[in-house]
Amino acid sequence: MKARVTVTLKNGILDPQGKAIEGALKSLGVDGIASVRQGKVFDIELNGADKAKAEEVLKAAADKLLANTVIENYKVEVQG
Repeated sequence: MKARVTVTLKNGILDPQGKAIEGALKSLGVDGIASVRQGKVFDIELNGADKAKAEEVLKAAADKLLANTVIENYKVEVQG
């Protein structure tokens, strides 16, 4: 079973890396960029077929390691 955990900064948290990317895109002539926020994506393969159990395990992993829940949100997507 495959899953994806997407981690992004919470609204209101400054994102200097996103600002740097935004500036670089504009300097490269990419038009229409209003703002950029960066994040992390984890593609994870799991053993087993229990989708609910996989989601529970991945949420625990995100809470403990993958995300800093003080400043980041995360989303778990399990593909059955």
